[in-house]
Amino acid sequence: MEDVLSVYERPYDPLLPVVCIDESSKQLIGHTRMPIPVSPGCPETWDYEYKRNGVADVFMIFEPLGSKRHVQVTNTRTKLDFAECLRYTADEMYPHAEKIVVVMDNLNTHSLGSLYEAYAPEEARRLAERFEVHYTPKHGSWLDMAEIELGVLKRQCLSGRIATIEEMFQEVRAWECERNSKCLTVNWQFTTADARVKLRRLYPKFSN
Repeated sequence: MEDVLSVYERPYDPLLPVVCIDESSKQLIGHTRMPIPVSPGCPETWDYEYKRNGVADVFMIFEPLGSKRHVQVTNTRTKLDFAECLRYTADEMYPHAEKIVVVMDNLNTHSLGSLYEAYAPEEARRLAERFEVHYTPKHGSWLDMAEIELGVLKRQCLSGRIATIEEMFQEVRAWECERNSKCLTVNWQFTTADARVKLRRLYPKFSN
């Protein structure tokens, strides 16, 4: 926990961006009957019946101090998908960074080893060397600011019915563009000093 909190206390450096990565899933649900559109004094009305169209995954790549994020929508959540997430981060978002400091939880696919599942050893090694990884502790995924940003995405963009992955991609991209244009971010205030007071029960106790 203190390792992650110390990372969040680093000053902004575009050559050493601190990037939080997390993922979540969304059930794709279609209507069986056309909804009744919104009208004066009446909200949009849906029939309670729906059609299941599978599940899509969303990867959140979030730089708090840079006030920007990118969301990838995929059909699956495999090591190959995570490897592509890392490649996009390194080559498309931060090609000129000296090192990309990544905070993420310890899900089984969230490993630089996933790069070796997706790419030739030389390419996997090239990408792995671009990252400095810091894992949140077990049961401490709330320390990953990308999880907070995912919560905003779900409330503002993914709370309703979305029938197809193409529709989901369009909704997510519009949300991402608007939030980036407004330079919105997470107001993180929890520090190591706070942790030692509020979570002192987690620290070992020493007798005098």
